[in-house]
Amino acid sequence: MILLVSDLHLQEERPDITRAFLDFLGGRARGAEALYILGDFFEVWIGDDATSPFQDSIAQALKALAEQGTRLYLMHGNRDFLIGQRFCRAAGCTLLADPSVVNLGGEPVLLMHGDLLCTRDERYQKMRRILRNPVVLWMLKHLPVATRRRLARKLRNESRQQTRMKASDIVDVTPDEVAQCMARHGTHTLVHGHTHRPAIHHLLVEGQAARRIVLGDWDQQGWVLEVGANGWHLDPFDLAPAP
Repeated sequence: MILLVSDLHLQEERPDITRAFLDFLGGRARGAEALYILGDFFEVWIGDDATSPFQDSIAQALKALAEQGTRLYLMHGNRDFLIGQRFCRAAGCTLLADPSVVNLGGEPVLLMHGDLLCTRDERYQKMRRILRNPVVLWMLKHLPVATRRRLARKLRNESRQQTRMKASDIVDVTPDEVAQCMARHGTHTLVHGHTHRPAIHHLLVEGQAARRIVLGDWDQQGWVLEVGANGWHLDPFDLAPAP
C-alpha cells in the first residue's frame, strides 16, 4: 500500500489538523510501503535553521514512521519551498524534485505539487520564478530570522488577497499544460495537489486515455490517495474531534 497526501498546511493554529495527521501516521500510514507528501505540508516554512518546537515534533513523528519501515517522500509546495535537507534528515524523508516520475501500482506516475500547471496565473508564475531562483533562495536563507518571518507574513497575506480576487479558472490548472506536461514525461497518470479541488479527471494525452488525480487539502476534512492491491482510491475522512 502506498499513500499520497498534500496541502495539510500544518500550523499551531489548527490543532485539529495536527491531531488528524498524527492519528493518520499512527493508524492508516502504519505499515504502508511509502508515504508521499506533495507540498504545502506546512502553512509556512522560513528555513531549517528557524524551526519551532511544533515543527520539530512533526519531524519526530515522521521519523518514527520511517524507522518502522515506511519510505517517506516530501515535495516542496508554494508555502514551504524553503524546506531543506536538515529537516528531511530529522524527519527520515527524501526530498523529491517537482516534478518527479515514480513507479506506483506498476506504472510510471507523474507527481507534482500542482502550481506549475496553473499557467494562466501569470502574476503568480512570475513571482514563483523569482523566489525559486537559486540566487534569491540563497539570499532568503541568509536573511535574519525575524526578517524572514515578516516577509513570509507579507507574502502570505498578499497571496490570500490576490487569490480571492482572481477568477476560479485562473487559479486552476491549464488543461493544455497538463496534457503537454504528461506527454513530456511519458506518463498517463498525474497526481498533484495545490488547487484544493479533489477529483479524478479523465483526459487524452497524445490520443491515449489518461487521468489526473487531484489531492484535497486538509481543512474541513482530510484527503488521502491510496494505491494498493484493490486499485486506486481517493478518500476523504473526518478530522479528529477535539479531546
